[in-house]
Amino acid sequence: MATIEKRSGHWRARVRRGGVDRTETFRTKAEAQAWATQIEAELSAERRGEIPDKSFGDLLRRYADEIAPSKRGGDKEVLRIGRTLERDIASVHLRDLDERHVAEWRDARLKEVLSSSVLREWTTLSNACSVAIREWRWLRTNPFTIAKRPAGQPARKRRPEGGEMERILYALGYSEDSPPVTKTARVGAAALFAIETAMRESEIARLEWSDITGRVARVRQSKSDDAHHQGRDVPLSTEALRILARLPRTADDPRCFGVAAKSIDALWRSGKKKALVDGLTFHDLRREATTRLSKKLDVLQLARVTGHRDLRVLLRVYYAPDMQDIAGMLD
Repeated sequence: MATIEKRSGHWRARVRRGGVDRTETFRTKAEAQAWATQIEAELSAERRGEIPDKSFGDLLRRYADEIAPSKRGGDKEVLRIGRTLERDIASVHLRDLDERHVAEWRDARLKEVLSSSVLREWTTLSNACSVAIREWRWLRTNPFTIAKRPAGQPARKRRPEGGEMERILYALGYSEDSPPVTKTARVGAAALFAIETAMRESEIARLEWSDITGRVARVRQSKSDDAHHQGRDVPLSTEALRILARLPRTADDPRCFGVAAKSIDALWRSGKKKALVDGLTFHDLRREATTRLSKKLDVLQLARVTGHRDLRVLLRVYYAPDMQDIAGMLD
């Protein structure tokens, strides 16, 4: 049943039924009653297994409001949904939505962005459809599982070349002659630390002094975490320890590098531009680190260090050996 009550000059409507508890506040009592009637009708239709008279955009907005905020990376999902809401597919009624609409959206997006970007959007939209099927009964089938996914981009092989790292470090103001006090210099230190540890940009940004025990850094939150795997331990080389030892410590910031992930990315791009280096991303340093570590560790040890549970991804994307080096190992 719905309850309508006046609070602080506004009308609050609350609908509780079958484990669902939804509340909204309105300017007038009539608006509150209309909303409550609509929600009750939708809940009744959901229980009967009927697809509601709503658009795909309505589905995405509900997902952005109720599901995305509770997910790690949910802010990025909200951005992807925002872009999709501007497309024709958002106005398609759920009763009509099928793989043909998905294919039209896919083909249009592929003309605008790389397939890797389309695949990220595809994953978010497909997740929203799955939730709508399992929890809301707004769909019976997921059209994203029927339509053909776009082919992915070839795995990146980019690694630092020649004197690129030295030029970028110089542009960032990082020097072995003085501690990395400025934020840009600490980004330079973070880049060198990434090459030593294969840690992600976000993991380095979150690393705190309390996470360092002896020669091990505890990554408490990792991109590849799930209910059974929470964080990982990363061994620290002598060089990694030396980089940490050079960092200044402040009483008001427990983080080792004292720079947020977004700032690392922005300052790295700026330094790279000043150094006249094209294409080398901060994430490419993880590939450089993984390739170096592969000469010292077996594949299972390497996967434990990098946090990869799918060895195919590790070998296809991050392990980029020089075949001339491998040829020399055959003799």
